[in-house]
Amino acid sequence: MSRRADRLFQIVQILRGRRLSTAALLAERLEVSERTIYRDIRDLSLSGVPIEGEAGCGYRLLAGYDLPPLMFTPTEVEALVAAIRLVQTWSGESLAQAAGTAEEKLLGVLTPQRRVVAERCRIISPDFNKYPQVKTWFDVFHRAIGELQVLHIDYADEKGRASSRNVHPLGLTFWGEVWLLVAWCEAREDYRSFRLDRCLSVDPTGHYFSERADRSLAHFIELQQREGCLPETKQPIG
Repeated sequence: MSRRADRLFQIVQILRGRRLSTAALLAERLEVSERTIYRDIRDLSLSGVPIEGEAGCGYRLLAGYDLPPLMFTPTEVEALVAAIRLVQTWSGESLAQAAGTAEEKLLGVLTPQRRVVAERCRIISPDFNKYPQVKTWFDVFHRAIGELQVLHIDYADEKGRASSRNVHPLGLTFWGEVWLLVAWCEAREDYRSFRLDRCLSVDPTGHYFSERADRSLAHFIELQQREGCLPETKQPIG
């Protein structure tokens, strides 16, 4: 693939992942001039790609337009395979099964040359089954995060002291061998993080919560970054 063809494809991928992209942003991402971006946008539009917008305001891709994910580089293929294997080993059973079917779909759409790269990937993620219960807790928390469901947990801290509380699960984060649940704790009226391997029991309460700007994963990350506890983190684009 020529460098320009590759750039045109990348423009479509960027526009597909964002609500609005300026020529300046595209030029910075692709390391070209804004004039080049204007020309590329014009050529994409003339070829039938439904791009909406104008110079100075930004561009977006109209809903419903898609491209088959066939144009991965060898490194991108290895990155995807490695990520799938990590999810299969370290997440819950439901997400691990989904990762397996995702890998099958990925192999099905790759070109023969890229499929060889995927099948020869030497990045492995062995499962030593150190925290078997974590896989169960992961599934419960993962589902509750999506459903905004309040959970009741019995928990033991690093000194073995047990406590019970209701929490609003906001996100899951992985620290080496340890998964942490980021949640809003009703008892403390503040954010708390809980190690999944220290959970004694986890039960749905049947109650639900509404995520707020001051009680959200994004807000938690912002506070941690202000205090220097977390490095800058890529936020979801929206």
